[in-house]
Amino acid sequence: MTIDKVALNLIGRELPLFSNDINSFEDQLTSSITNNRFLVIGGAGSIGQSVTKELFKRNPQALHVVDISENNLVELVRDIRSTIGYIDGDFKTFAIDCGSVEFESLMNTQEGYDYIFNLSALKHVRSEKDKFTLMRMVNVNILNTIKTVKLAKKTGVKKYFCVSTDKAANPVNMMGASKRIMELFLMRESKDLPISMARFANVAFSDGSLLHGFNQRFAKRQPFSAPNDVRRYFVTPQESGELCIMSGLLGENRNIFFPKLSEGLDLISFSDIAQRYLDQLGYSPHICESESEARKMSENLIKEKKWPCFFFKSDTTGEKDFEEFYTSTEDINFKKFEGIGVINNNLNYDNSKLDRFLDGIEDLKRSKIWHKEDIVNLFIDILPDFDHKETGKHLDQKM
Repeated sequence: MTIDKVALNLIGRELPLFSNDINSFEDQLTSSITNNRFLVIGGAGSIGQSVTKELFKRNPQALHVVDISENNLVELVRDIRSTIGYIDGDFKTFAIDCGSVEFESLMNTQEGYDYIFNLSALKHVRSEKDKFTLMRMVNVNILNTIKTVKLAKKTGVKKYFCVSTDKAANPVNMMGASKRIMELFLMRESKDLPISMARFANVAFSDGSLLHGFNQRFAKRQPFSAPNDVRRYFVTPQESGELCIMSGLLGENRNIFFPKLSEGLDLISFSDIAQRYLDQLGYSPHICESESEARKMSENLIKEKKWPCFFFKSDTTGEKDFEEFYTSTEDINFKKFEGIGVINNNLNYDNSKLDRFLDGIEDLKRSKIWHKEDIVNLFIDILPDFDHKETGKHLDQKM
């Protein structure tokens, strides 16, 4: 059973979300891919791999993939060679950072690209737990995006796509706010280059996700731990790639695509998924009262086909009780696609705020000394309605 079918079973769906839209626009998608050259940034991450495979199987003229993870790039190539095989076009991977001089050289010395898909991100809410990782998140999610867009303009790219997040809609954490700020900068850049984006639900079994963690805990015979009051929407890995190529190839300038809420896309709690996961593997969940109890009972319970689980009420920084893909002030088109909603944006940005943000970040980096509050204040200046949910607790403090 493929990971996408496993994911569908766990999240309680029978059918993929976007299959009808993909079928309706397949000729247009295939033509756009077959006749063009592509660069995928962050192509060895979970969404990046899915995008790369969606492009690869439609035989592009060139498909180059950039990622900082050498190991994940190796696995991506092995995965593609073992499933799809080969294409007529030029397929290469590069283990480089898109913020580096090596990436600039790649952009300046290659034949050129028609489309760039940027899937690079620091995606975890817990990335705001310390001021150093938080600054790196600003670099990756905002500054590197700006840099790659400017290189795209300089080298004649026709279209630029960048992944955002559902957490950018009314953000309560720094990760979501960083992606919302990224969206604002891309609005400014879109006056010279067509740009589209996508806001995501959780991608089931993506690297570092809680569902991926269930795989790791099961393989290592360790307890499951998950919040029982946080509910999320989920898409499969293949659906994540499909949403990106739909936006990147069919989206108009400044469009933001998102999964349309329907009977097939339901909120589900992490604790419910944990129990379904164990059921499928022939184990019954044994609810423990604490982390220590779960750890102590693991060996004996597992022998009895029971799995120790500790479910808890969420109290960590930046956790939102519910998910949303758009705000009440955004212009939404629900009619263009069957399974996808589209946010239409006008060319509207505040130059002074954008420049003040960049100047503030550069000042902090030059000083080589900053505090989390300094970055939070810069975020609030550019996003006055940013309701940062700070509890002083983070997921790294939990099992």
